[in-house]
Amino acid sequence: MTDRPRFFDDLTGIAGGAFSAFTGAREELNAIIRNRVSEILASLHVVRREEFDIVREMATQTRISLDAAERRIADLETHIENLKRS
Repeated sequence: MTDRPRFFDDLTGIAGGAFSAFTGAREELNAIIRNRVSEILASLHVVRREEFDIVREMATQTRISLDAAERRIADLETHIENLKRS
């Protein structure tokens, strides 16, 4: 009778160890895949979404500044023409 509970304890321990090993292997495999995908994307010169969003925001701000500068230049040119006519 005493052998039976020990058998189940041993079986539970083995199952728990196997589960831990599989979990660790899965995490390791995920890390390897993530690293490999990052290497492939880097070799293809593909940018990450965060980098793209930053550059897009910079381009938007530059466009706004350029539009403002063009309006100011147009106003100054109009002012100079008005001064020439006076």
